[in-house]
Amino acid sequence: MNPEVLKATAQAMVADGKGVLAADESTGTIKKRLDSINTESTEDNRRTYRDMLFTTPGMEDAISSVILFEETLFQSSVGGKPFPELLSGKGVIPGIKVDKGAKPLAGAPGETVTEGLDGLRERLAEYRKAGARFAKWRAVITIGDGIPSDYCIGANAHALARYAALCQEADIVPIVEPEVLMDGDNTIERCEEVTTNVLNQVFARLSHQGVLLEGMLLKPNMVISGKGCSVQADIQTVAEATVRTLKRCVPGAVPGIVFLSGGQSDDVATAHLDAMNKLGPLPWKLSFSYGRALQAAALQAWGGVDANLDAGRAAFAHRAKCNKAAALGQYSADMEQAA
Repeated sequence: MNPEVLKATAQAMVADGKGVLAADESTGTIKKRLDSINTESTEDNRRTYRDMLFTTPGMEDAISSVILFEETLFQSSVGGKPFPELLSGKGVIPGIKVDKGAKPLAGAPGETVTEGLDGLRERLAEYRKAGARFAKWRAVITIGDGIPSDYCIGANAHALARYAALCQEADIVPIVEPEVLMDGDNTIERCEEVTTNVLNQVFARLSHQGVLLEGMLLKPNMVISGKGCSVQADIQTVAEATVRTLKRCVPGAVPGIVFLSGGQSDDVATAHLDAMNKLGPLPWKLSFSYGRALQAAALQAWGGVDANLDAGRAAFAHRAKCNKAAALGQYSADMEQAA
């Protein structure tokens, strides 16, 4: 492990006004995305779509790094250049999703644990050779009747810490992603309670396994009302609850926190991030690691038609620009109207 390499990469990923593009959709998820625009999920179509995003002029002004799916890491762009090389040439850091997905947790109905530790050391060596400089592992925590259990939280925290330690051994920065889902009907107060418990357990395990905090990033959910809750917390309430929770649970040694959007609409995810940054100064950088909230408009504008590639790039550039402003606490809704 080279601590200086890890620290430098992590800091570059959360450089001022920059965030992470999550383009690591699994084969099943990217199929759903392409189905929504009546486009077949072939390798060529997946390549064309991701190439459109990565070749957007100026994307590097707002995007520091990109999480790739394994297929994309080893794929070449439409122009024939390997994707990691294309991104690195723009000053964008390539990364890789390494988990194998959430599977049912034995003895815990309705709960899951993320798998993928077997063989991870060997895979990380291959990924680094291919150009990956960071990785991502997502744990999924569901709020429901009597859940999450401490057993589920502990199992996922343990796996996240083992993954992070293996990454750092390979000089790969781990993005640690414990996602408390927003799919339930829980209040924002319940989300804050669960998120606090999850983060406390995750950082206890990271410490126990000797993970270098300065050489990792955290990718958490925002503290938010469940989708089915009759009372939806407003932008400011979400920002205050999220920052309060993070201040209580996340050591200041962590260089950055890059939020997932978790099903929020594009502009709401941006507004939440902006409102949090307006509460500064904060001990860590607060930025974004959005997938759908950066890509949805671009996907619709492209529609699977080559003639619309530039329209897709323009839509992606707009969302990237808005989130850059939010990461600096300089976003306003007027930016959406201007588009």
